[in-house]
Amino acid sequence: MDIRARPTTLVPPGRETRYEEDLADGLLRADEETFAAIYRRWGSLVHTMATRSLGDTHEAEDVTQQVFIGAWRGRHGFRPERGTVGAWLVGITRRKIVDALAARGRRLALAESAARDAAPARPDQRAPEQVLDRVLLVEALSRLPHAQREVLCMAFYEDLTQAQIAERTGVPLGTVKSHTRRGLHRLRTVVDQGGAHDPGR
Repeated sequence: MDIRARPTTLVPPGRETRYEEDLADGLLRADEETFAAIYRRWGSLVHTMATRSLGDTHEAEDVTQQVFIGAWRGRHGFRPERGTVGAWLVGITRRKIVDALAARGRRLALAESAARDAAPARPDQRAPEQVLDRVLLVEALSRLPHAQREVLCMAFYEDLTQAQIAERTGVPLGTVKSHTRRGLHRLRTVVDQGGAHDPGR
C-alpha cells in the first residue's frame, strides 16, 4: 500500500452527502472499488494524523496500512447511523496510534531490560564489547518499521523460516522476503550509525 502519492477525490459540495452515503453502502457490500475510493479519499488524512502523533514516517506508513486493513476486515462493524465513514476511520486511526505508541514504549522497555540483563555479574564474565553489541542490536530492532521488526524478531528469536513466518502472519511469502531484505539493510544501517562494535576498527 503506497501512501506517498494519492489522487484526491473531488466531489461538488451539493453531492457530498450522497457521495458519502454511496461510499458507506459500498463498504458494507464489501465492494473493492468503493474501498479503493475510500482509501484515496481519506488515506492522506490517516497518514497525516499518524505522522503528527508518531513523528516517524515509517511508523506512520505502518499505521496507515493497519488502519485500512482493519477497516476492511471490520467493515461489518461500521454503522452509518452513528457517523460517516470518515469519522469511523478517524476513530480507528486514533486507536492504532495508541497501539503504536504503546508498542514503542514496550520496545524501549525491552531495550532497557536487555541492557540490564546484559550487565555481567562479574567483570570477567562477559566482554564489554559483547554487552554493547547486544544492547545496540535490541535498540536497532526497536527502531525498525513494525512489519520489518516483526519478521526479523520471528527469524532471530523464534528461529522461524520465511515460509513459517508467512504462514503465521498471513502475509504473502514474497512480502515476508521483502520485509526481511529491507529490514536487514536498515538494521545494518542503524547499527553502523550507532557505532556497533567492530573488531576491525
